[in-house]
Amino acid sequence: MTMSVNTNVGAMVALQNLNATGRMLETTQNRINTGLEVASAKDNGAVYAIAQNMRGDIGALDAVQKSVNRAMSISDVALAAGESISDLLVEMKAKAVAAADGSIDTASRDALNEDFRALMGQVQTIIDNAEFDGANLLDGSLPAGIAVLADADAQNSITVTSESLSLGGSILTMASTLSLTSLTASQNAISDVQTSLTNINAALARIGSVSKKLETHLNFVSKLEDTLRAGVGNLVDADLAVESAKLQSLQVKQQLGVQALSIANAAPQVILSLFRG
Repeated sequence: MTMSVNTNVGAMVALQNLNATGRMLETTQNRINTGLEVASAKDNGAVYAIAQNMRGDIGALDAVQKSVNRAMSISDVALAAGESISDLLVEMKAKAVAAADGSIDTASRDALNEDFRALMGQVQTIIDNAEFDGANLLDGSLPAGIAVLADADAQNSITVTSESLSLGGSILTMASTLSLTSLTASQNAISDVQTSLTNINAALARIGSVSKKLETHLNFVSKLEDTLRAGVGNLVDADLAVESAKLQSLQVKQQLGVQALSIANAAPQVILSLFRG
């Protein structure tokens, strides 16, 4: 090998190896700091693109979960209100049956009528307040129900149907003026209240079925999102045990590289001994 003070080949090789070790050390440190083997497109373009697409799906599924949770809250409020109304109708029927007793006097029937009318007023109050986040499934304000996101592409939806409980409607058939002022009126009220009670229990069954469907779909979406997160982790997460061992190895290699470069830089000093007299 030619000995020269102008070109130190040994130092050049040592520097190249030291720089390569430094780059590997930087990569390993980045993986340890971020916990990711593929943190950007320059690490692995194909894997990064796949992971980003999956992250997009995860974000979309998170929005689906929020939509389903909102719909479940709306339907839960409607169920709670409907069950309360059903209980009130049971009480109203009891009042109507008591008022249909021909042996009671007018004062007693009037007292029962006051209770009956108060219960009917409470029914309307519950209907008006069965609202969550501006949505009320019971007051007839949402004839088409509400559409809930069902997938990450927003192409499919689950419809939560409304159940209009307005007095004098198809479910609560009893008119808002229904009263127990006479024996005949009380007998008619029994029939109206019983029909309304039967109808509202059927409506509650329908709301309950949709609520159960939403709960099942929410569980599925949650599991799907967890699976996608695990898939992204399999693609981009770094094995920190491996990276820790690699870090120690590269640190030792870097120290040796510095020593090798120091030795290579000192090599031209040997040439001076050739010119000593």
